[in-house]
Amino acid sequence: MTAALPQLKDLGRVEYLPTWRAMQRFTGERRADTADEIWFLEHPPVFTLGQAGKMEHVLAPGDIPVIHIDRGGQVTYHGPGQLVVYPLINLKRLGLGVRGLVEAIEQSVISTLKEFGLPAVSNRAAPGVYTPDGRKLASLGLRISHGCSYHGLAFNIAMDLEPFERINPCGYTGLRMTQVSDIGGPKDVSLISKKLKPHLLEYLGYNKS
Repeated sequence: MTAALPQLKDLGRVEYLPTWRAMQRFTGERRADTADEIWFLEHPPVFTLGQAGKMEHVLAPGDIPVIHIDRGGQVTYHGPGQLVVYPLINLKRLGLGVRGLVEAIEQSVISTLKEFGLPAVSNRAAPGVYTPDGRKLASLGLRISHGCSYHGLAFNIAMDLEPFERINPCGYTGLRMTQVSDIGGPKDVSLISKKLKPHLLEYLGYNKS
């Protein structure tokens, strides 16, 4: 049986705080028959610190706000030129566990990069997508509430990476960050978003029969 396709919403560049509240509201109000949604967007500059995140990993935020939120993981940075994807999905309905959701998102990013001839790998011990030499291209942070997910993926495309130097990204001292445009890929966030969508639907299982 094929799962009903989610609504794919392109939100443009939106402020972090109201978007987070909208995710919480959508997840809190959804019913068993509520259609899934996947949001594609960018955020203005902001650091976000996960539920168990430690401020010691926020080294020198400067003028960039730090928001303590309810996802897993430590601290990360969002800014223009980064593709952010929020899967608001009913995991039980798709037959997915948390590990399956993480792997589906990672594999969709890896497959998207492969279209541009760019090799990438995942790391089971440290969720995300990396270049073969260990630089991080994409970060994951999720929240599961009553079997439904929110928060999601931050995929670096063509952004100012300097703010990552103000933190220990994902809680790892010395973790090197990179982006698609710096490893020979396109700078167009909308193009990457377009290429990512079918892979995401496939790996999440919406195309199963």
